[in-house]
Amino acid sequence: MDEQSTDWRRQFADEARSERPDLALLCLLVGTEADPSLGQDGIDTAEIELDRLAGMLPYGLTGACAWAAALGELLGERHDFRGGAADYQRLESSLLHEVLRHRRGLPILLSVVWIEVARRAGAPVYGVALPGHFVVGFGDPAGPRDEQVLADPFGGGRLLSGDDAGALVAGATGAPFDPAMLVPADPLEIVLRVLNNIRAWAAARPERTDVQLWAVELSLLLPAHPAQLRYEHAQLLVERGDFMRGAVEMEEYAEVVATVDPATAESVRGRARSARAMLN
Repeated sequence: MDEQSTDWRRQFADEARSERPDLALLCLLVGTEADPSLGQDGIDTAEIELDRLAGMLPYGLTGACAWAAALGELLGERHDFRGGAADYQRLESSLLHEVLRHRRGLPILLSVVWIEVARRAGAPVYGVALPGHFVVGFGDPAGPRDEQVLADPFGGGRLLSGDDAGALVAGATGAPFDPAMLVPADPLEIVLRVLNNIRAWAAARPERTDVQLWAVELSLLLPAHPAQLRYEHAQLLVERGDFMRGAVEMEEYAEVVATVDPATAESVRGRARSARAMLN
């Protein structure tokens, strides 16, 4: 890893541990891993574009419905931010600077655009991590349900009823809709989900273990992350020929899980021994 990449990762870790993590900045720092040429100029350009879009919203908006309608008109209609099936096949669909450039992306990245533009304009906005499909909420999430509005940036800003939200969940996962799914997602939860999407994209492409590796490593820099990621990281190191580091991380992971799952711990230790044997 070069010095510049190390600096970006240090900034990512620091921002993730700050009192109020900046969602846009964290997503743009993810972009520096995928596109090393992005640099500070690219980050600044993306931030300026978010500011520019926010400045185009009407002044004096009040109420969740008015905000949702204004964002839909600005981003969905005038600027044609939306998504389609092909976007799930592109890494760029998970990178904020690319989504701002091409106005296409996954539901969660389009939602990040909506959230960040609306937040800059003073809207009561939040992300909603529905299973399988991320959307945006307007209003007070602690207030009455009938005073909250959901919008689907992937669908160009289509407003969603409770039945619509249930249909999205059922279509993506087959699970029934639960109103508890409408709780706001905090910035770190959103960033982890973005990185999970990148990991899934790369895992389906064996030639892109490089992408899977940096997505896992960024996830591990977040204050809270699944312990299983440590094992995934170790496996990737071994797969990419870094047998010693991979073996050490497997052994460390085995120590973590040994008290709750001794059988898994012993299996992981066996894989660590096999990795070390590759050095001979």
